[in-house]
Amino acid sequence: MGYTRIDDANVFTEQYFDSIMFEQRLIDSKVASLETEYFGEKFAMPVLTPAFSHIGNYHDRELTGLEEYSVAAKNQNVLNFCGMMENDLFKKIMDTGAKTIRIVKPYADHAKVLDQMQYAEDIGAFGIGMDIDHIFGENGYDVVIGEEMEGQTMDMLAEYIDNTKLPFVVKGVLSVQDAKKCAKLGAKAILVSHHHGRLPYAIPPLMVLPKIKEALRGTDVKIFVDCGIARGADVYKALALGADGAAVGRSMMQPMEQNGIQGVEDFLQGVAKELRFVMSCTGFSKVEEIDDSALWYR
Repeated sequence: MGYTRIDDANVFTEQYFDSIMFEQRLIDSKVASLETEYFGEKFAMPVLTPAFSHIGNYHDRELTGLEEYSVAAKNQNVLNFCGMMENDLFKKIMDTGAKTIRIVKPYADHAKVLDQMQYAEDIGAFGIGMDIDHIFGENGYDVVIGEEMEGQTMDMLAEYIDNTKLPFVVKGVLSVQDAKKCAKLGAKAILVSHHHGRLPYAIPPLMVLPKIKEALRGTDVKIFVDCGIARGADVYKALALGADGAAVGRSMMQPMEQNGIQGVEDFLQGVAKELRFVMSCTGFSKVEEIDDSALWYR
């Protein structure tokens, strides 16, 4: 009889989400506001789009899925992220008008990293960053669509950060150690993530969030989080445990595939409505007021 290892970090993440419950605080509560601010710009909600890559045209529609969810982000006024792509496709993302942070892969081709970051700045990106959780693969450094990745040192990241005027986001932080290094380097934000379980037995991002929040206390580093964010209650839990914003991910794929821009907008509105409901029912009227005092654990 065969033996299957239960090492899927996505399962652990889902279980951790489901272990967190809320107490009600209804007296004197009021309808909550979801408005939030990142890097001096106001957004409708603390819900972010994911840094997706490699999404083509669904059902022969004119726009790629990457463009469709970017249009939806623009229409709903949420902070938009995108991942691995060449400059010509990133230009199409920017043409949607969404306030977009471009996450660049840790290419072994150092010149390509600098070129993609500079191009993003030149055409008006809201921010740039690097996807450090895609450095390694089973055979050493990872290879993604023929592109070899490379390890990132403090000096390398410092060069990227020093070379841009844009807010710099380090994606793939899953420890206090890396969070402190990012703050020391001058990163403006981190994205706490295990990249959909690339590392077996990776801890749920929400489990490490409180320690990261405490470690970064007194800095101006924004803390974003992804992995397993599928509904408004998930966003609330992330905010309560220390995040400033939460990115939906694969939960957005089905409505996007089925109904394109409108599907993504309907999905984001649904997440927002549930987040507002949970905030109102637990006594928090503003996003920045949310803490973990209404959380209980099974």
